[in-house]
Amino acid sequence: MLIGPTLGRYFALRFVRTILGVFVTVFALVYTLDFVELLRRAGDAEGASPGLMAKLAFYRTPAVAEGVLPFAVLFGSMAALLQLSRKLELVVARAAGISAWQFLQPGLFVALGIGVVSIGIYNPISAVMKQRSTEIEAKIFARTKKVGSGKDLWLRQRGLDGEAIIRAETAVEGTTTLAGVTVFTFSHSGIFESQIEAARAILHDGYWELQDTRVLAKDEPPENFDTYLIASSLDPSQVRQRFTPPESVPFWQLQETIARTERSGLDATRYRLQYDVLTARPLLFLAMVLVAATVSLRFFRFGGVGKLVLGGVAAGFLLYVVRQVTEGLGASGLITPPVAAWFPAVVGSLLGTLTLLYQEDG
Repeated sequence: MLIGPTLGRYFALRFVRTILGVFVTVFALVYTLDFVELLRRAGDAEGASPGLMAKLAFYRTPAVAEGVLPFAVLFGSMAALLQLSRKLELVVARAAGISAWQFLQPGLFVALGIGVVSIGIYNPISAVMKQRSTEIEAKIFARTKKVGSGKDLWLRQRGLDGEAIIRAETAVEGTTTLAGVTVFTFSHSGIFESQIEAARAILHDGYWELQDTRVLAKDEPPENFDTYLIASSLDPSQVRQRFTPPESVPFWQLQETIARTERSGLDATRYRLQYDVLTARPLLFLAMVLVAATVSLRFFRFGGVGKLVLGGVAAGFLLYVVRQVTEGLGASGLITPPVAAWFPAVVGSLLGTLTLLYQEDG
């Protein structure tokens, strides 16, 4: 039996307010911390003004905040139910013959709606903004050696001039552009020839275009070049796919990216896993509401609310750990992507439903 429209809208509005309140708070906190960190990294970087750093932090924050959406739904649902319980509104609803399953309906619909919106609208926007942030970051920090996060990117190639090992601080996602590049060139017999340092390197068909370059050749003085070309046998499409993480691909482009990756002969498991994780998100949010309900329906006059809240937080983090483990197994190919993506959401929903059945119906 469905809850009445007036009461349903009232409860739904409570859930929306608390969930969005938690998410906006986390978003603002992430933005502030990232902005301060970018100001610290900027230092003497040319053109790295506070305004540009604020813009860069704004581009980077949505992708980070997307990871805390499940916790925003969990904590927001707990807060909404605890407020309703503290003000005795749930007591009145129960006295009027409304069961827990009925006044949870608005929260479940809100969670499903937020899940759908996060897939179809929020994720594409955050992915595009993340790609844009890497472009700005590479352009600003390429000369300062502060581009990447400490995880260098390495490539090895064979060209007409011999072998080359390429190290880059970072890659501009969705492109073939590398920033903070160092190239070690070798002859066909494996003898070291030169070290080339460049602010950026762009892979074209058959060659690398290195910009703002300094060449340190064996037994020769250093030379500077605005542009320097190196022959390459690498496929630009393969390099683009390799350096584009699944999180940077908008949801509506994932299917195309999977097909293009497989046509190139590359493993598309990571992109398939990302697609399944996103499609399972509404059910995961529904599971978070059910988990929140299992620890938030106790009346305040009975006491022990604090312990139940801590139990809900622990259950949420446990579900997060299970999700991370299954996604790791899915990325490594030990389990299929659909199982890795849907298992935490399905198990969380079933356990939440089972607990509520035990609490409400004995």
